[in-house]
Amino acid sequence: MVDLVVRSRRAVVGGSEQPAAVSVAGGRIVAVDDYAAVLQTAEDVDLGDLALLPGLVDTHVHVNEPGRTEWEGFATATRAAAAGGVTAIVDMPLNSLPPTVDADALAVKQNAARGQIHVDVGFWGGAIPGNTGALPALHAAGVYGFKAFLADSGVPEFPPLTPDQLGEALRAVDAQFVVHAEDPDHLHAAVSSPAYADFLASRPPDAEHAAVANAIEAARVTGGRVHILHLSAASALPLIARARADGLRVTAETCPHYLTLDAAEIPAGATEFKCCPPIRDAANADRLWAALAEGLITCVVSDHSPCTPELKRPDTGDFAAAWGGIASVQLGLPVVWTAARARGHSLADVVSWMAQRPADLVGLTGKGRIAVGADADLVAFDPAADFTVDPVRLHHRNPVTPYAGKVLTGVVRTTWLRGRTVTGDAPRGVFLTREGS
Repeated sequence: MVDLVVRSRRAVVGGSEQPAAVSVAGGRIVAVDDYAAVLQTAEDVDLGDLALLPGLVDTHVHVNEPGRTEWEGFATATRAAAAGGVTAIVDMPLNSLPPTVDADALAVKQNAARGQIHVDVGFWGGAIPGNTGALPALHAAGVYGFKAFLADSGVPEFPPLTPDQLGEALRAVDAQFVVHAEDPDHLHAAVSSPAYADFLASRPPDAEHAAVANAIEAARVTGGRVHILHLSAASALPLIARARADGLRVTAETCPHYLTLDAAEIPAGATEFKCCPPIRDAANADRLWAALAEGLITCVVSDHSPCTPELKRPDTGDFAAAWGGIASVQLGLPVVWTAARARGHSLADVVSWMAQRPADLVGLTGKGRIAVGADADLVAFDPAADFTVDPVRLHHRNPVTPYAGKVLTGVVRTTWLRGRTVTGDAPRGVFLTREGS
C-alpha cells in the first residue's frame, strides 16, 4: 500500500496535461497511473479539474539570513515559497552576513537556516575578488555553483569581478557560474528623482549587452559554464543565440517582472518597481517571451530580493536612493500563468520554465517533474481562479510588492513536500547539496 494518491484530470506529466493518478510512498513518486485506476492507499486525494503540477524550483532567491534577517529570513521566505507552489529554492550568496564566499560562511548560513525551512533549500557560493582559491573547497562543501557580479552589487562585502577575474574563477573550478551581467562602463549615476524614466536611463540596454558579451567571451576562452541571471535587455539575445550555436555552455533566465511589467506604466515614486537590471518596455518584454518560447531563455525564476520598507524610500519616492529588488517568490506562478495563457501558452510550458528547467540547471534530477523516482513535491493549482493581490496575505517578511492590487489568475490550493502537506506549522524542508559533493 502506498502512503498517498493524488488524482487530477489535468496533471502535467512528461511535458503535457493528462489525466493521472500519482502514487507516493516514502516521500517519492512510485507510480503514475490512469486517473481512474483502483489503488490501495492510506490517503486518496481527487483534485478533479484542478491541475496537478510538480513543485516549482526557484534557483534565484535572496534570503539574507543571517546578518540582514530584518530584510528576509529562512522561515518567512520558505513559507512564502510554499504558498506559491515552490518546493525548492537555491539561496543567493549575498545580502547575508557573512556572504557565502567560503566553506566556513556556508556553514554559518546553514546553521542559521536549520530547523526553519518549510521547503528544501540549496545554496549558491559567491565569486568575488581574492577568493578564487576558496572556490574548490566551497564547491566540495555542496554549493551548486558560484554567483558573480560584473557591476556593483549594492553591498560592499560582495564586490564585482572584472571580466578577466571572471575568467580566472572559471578556470579555478569546474562549476556552474551564474552572472549578474551589467557593465559598469555603460551605467550612469542615477539622478535623485521620483520619475522611473530617469532611473531607467541610468541602466541602459547597452550595459547588459556589453556584460553579456564579456561573460560569453569568458565562457569561450575557458570552456566554463555561464548562466546569465535575470536577463532584462532583449538586445542581448542574439549574443546568447550565437554562443549557443557555437556550442558554448551558456544559458539564460528571466524573471516574472521583466515579462509582465511595463516601464511606461510605472507611476512616479513607485519604488516597489525598482530592480537591477530594470524593468523595460512592452516591446522588450515581447522579445523575451519569444525567446522563452523558442528555448533561448531556459528558465523563469523570481530573483526574490526583499528589503525593509524604509529602504524602498516611500517617504521620498526617490528611485536613485531606493533599494533595488522585487520580492515575488509567492507570486511568480500566478503572475507568469496570467500572462502566459493570454499569449497562448500552456500549463506544461510554465512547468517547463519554472520547475523542470531550473531543476536541470542545478542538477536536481529528482525535482521539478512528476515522474517515477522523483520527490513527491506536488502542487494543486486552480488555473481558472482569479484573485486580487493583497500584501497582507503575503508571507515574506516585508510584504512590499509591485503587484499589490493586481488581479491575477491561478491559485495554489495545496503544496506537498515529499508527499506531506506544507501547512506552515512544522518546517520539514531539508538542505540540498550538489550531487558528488
